[in-house]
Amino acid sequence: MTFSIAGLCPRTGEMGCALATSSMAAGARAQFISPGAGVVLSQARSDPRLGVLGIARLQQGEDARKTLDDMITASPHSAWRQLAVIDWTGQAVAFTGSECSSAKNEITAPNVVALGNGLANDRVVEAMLQAFQAAADRSLAERLIIGLEAGLAAGGEAYPLRSTALKLARPDVPLLPIDLRVDYSETPIAELRRLWSIWMPMIEGYVQRCVDPANSPAAALIEGHA
Repeated sequence: MTFSIAGLCPRTGEMGCALATSSMAAGARAQFISPGAGVVLSQARSDPRLGVLGIARLQQGEDARKTLDDMITASPHSAWRQLAVIDWTGQAVAFTGSECSSAKNEITAPNVVALGNGLANDRVVEAMLQAFQAAADRSLAERLIIGLEAGLAAGGEAYPLRSTALKLARPDVPLLPIDLRVDYSETPIAELRRLWSIWMPMIEGYVQRCVDPANSPAAALIEGHA
């Protein structure tokens, strides 16, 4: 019972994903991403092993469609899974098993996929995709959060939300510059936006600390404490 969105920015090469759900700490088991390779979502009765498999296939050079097929084949319980993949070219594919909770839906377009199960209504997924596409001038991270907010405004999940997460990768950057989670909250999407607003001005400093430590700012300078 989760609604998610994943996307690729052709302008920057960034790829990322965001989700919200009534379960605790879903970001730890449903989102997978590899810089320059792609994004995988493994949700509903989530099986993290499928996410690990999907990323491995993308890293081996498989496209999104073949990767998704491999994930479905690998699971004897695929009817309970909802899966999605975006590869480095922006090909987006999704699968919703017959046993996933209704309302359920998936929509793909170039560079984006939105999907959900256990939703309040059939409009949630379409609202997410439309909001993401309408914000094409914004950063990918912002567009993903906007997608979640639109899904919530359209009705969200059938149960009260408790957790949310946002991950983003950049090509040629060895760490994930954005990997934020709200594991348990009464208002997890609002809390994710708050964390994003705090983290956003720190990102470049921490990326530099990874790739160029000799010339990177101290933590206090990154966080504006000095």
